Amino acid sequence: MGRSVRVVLESSILLAPSSPIGGGVTGEDDDAAQVALRPGAEALLRRLRYSNLGVAICHPDGLPTNESGFLEKTANLYSLGYIPLTSPSGNHLLNELMLEWSRTNSCFFVTSRVDEGLLSELQNHNWTVIAIDNEYITKNYGVIHIGMLQELLVTLATSIKRETGSSSTLIVGYVMKQSREEDFAKRGAFPLWPSKNDLIFVPLSFELPLASQLQEVDLVLHKITDEIISIDPNLSISFPKGISFSLGMSEIIRFVEEHRDFCVIDPFKNIYPLLDRLQIQEILVRLEGLNTEGKRKIRAPCSLKVGNFCGSELQKQLAEANLSFPLIVKPQVACGVADAHNMALIFKIEEFSNLSVPLPAILQEYIDHGSKIFKFYAIGDKIFHAIKNSMPNASHLKSSSGEKPLTFNSLKTLPVATKEQLLQNRVLDSKSLDINLVEEAANFLKELLGLTIFGFDVVVQETSGDHVIVDLNYLPSFKEVPDNEAVPAFWDAIKQTYESRKGMTQT
Repeated sequence: MGRSVRVVLESSILLAPSSPIGGGVTGEDDDAAQVALRPGAEALLRRLRYSNLGVAICHPDGLPTNESGFLEKTANLYSLGYIPLTSPSGNHLLNELMLEWSRTNSCFFVTSRVDEGLLSELQNHNWTVIAIDNEYITKNYGVIHIGMLQELLVTLATSIKRETGSSSTLIVGYVMKQSREEDFAKRGAFPLWPSKNDLIFVPLSFELPLASQLQEVDLVLHKITDEIISIDPNLSISFPKGISFSLGMSEIIRFVEEHRDFCVIDPFKNIYPLLDRLQIQEILVRLEGLNTEGKRKIRAPCSLKVGNFCGSELQKQLAEANLSFPLIVKPQVACGVADAHNMALIFKIEEFSNLSVPLPAILQEYIDHGSKIFKFYAIGDKIFHAIKNSMPNASHLKSSSGEKPLTFNSLKTLPVATKEQLLQNRVLDSKSLDINLVEEAANFLKELLGLTIFGFDVVVQETSGDHVIVDLNYLPSFKEVPDNEAVPAFWDAIKQTYESRKGMTQT
């Protein structure tokens, strides 16, 4: 696309018609505090901030001072431009900046206000006008009409795709929780302006009919585990039976089932095994086929599924599984529910009494690994890794446990080795890692799982040098990988998967 895109948001689509005191931007004075954004505006501005488009907020001449001040502060808060709609002659002509933009950019003006002079001037200078919830503008001026603010991003995406004139441009609709979306967006991974390989990213809104949105996008990128409401671990072999998804995700699943050639990254059935730590264990056991006698091994941790923590029965099960203390106790459900990451480190059989880890559970050998963990990311055909500090060796943890199980949440309160403990451990760094062995495992898992983007954690056992994969997950944030490497690989992976799957459906 040769021309850049400029989007100007007029105040009428952003400001709430009336707002109670206290609804303004933090730190505003009492007058400005009575002004607030309308529902959906905050999410829109947050997404446009990282859209790679030139975005500005404007308002007409004569707007009350508290409202114009609020808009200016809002523009600064979201790193957007701010343009008062005034001209020297005061006759609704565009200001010089907007006139200049129209000469070199594809420009969109978004409004819900009827101003015949302004609309005429905009169209005379090749601006595309998008009217929100105002049928009068549509009937009289032939502009694009949408009913809700939440439709704007999809409308911009389809308009930008048309202007590219390229059949290779794809619109990627994505579904994930807000915190994850922001992590990707801040890295520049979700542009509305086409990426280097012609991808446009737009969020799918559960506030709008999904069928119409899905017809506008070419594929869907999803983190389905973000949309799990509940899950029954006793039905893990039968997933998705036993899983309750949000209404929006359920609708997407039905749409994909009814449109078999529609591309999702990745197919839901390929992700379900990663919701269950027992199934993950069964997948990782197959890595044994990669090992060669006399060389370092890559393997799954030794583990055992239990339905209760009954002492006498458990002691027998541990002996049969050749497991010894210390052990990590993990819920069988791997993700998607609040307590999936609540775990415990157990040093003796008595500590199972009154243990709060959800059942059924997986008991896993604890591996002394020099307090270093290697985080691997398979993004399409590229493999990245990073080294992070990890849990201390078992001896350090036992001394600090106070004769009780050491409980933690692996996402929030994971006990990480102190500087002193790291110094006492045998030094483990990238030289201790057999990168070729792990990359071979990554390629094996990619083919086995049928996933475009996944991550896994490797620890190197101090005594044996075994490379043990202790976690496996779908669509991780890969935040340890530099943006200039991760984001292009992310885009390429999506494009290549789409082209590969479309090629398969056409043969």
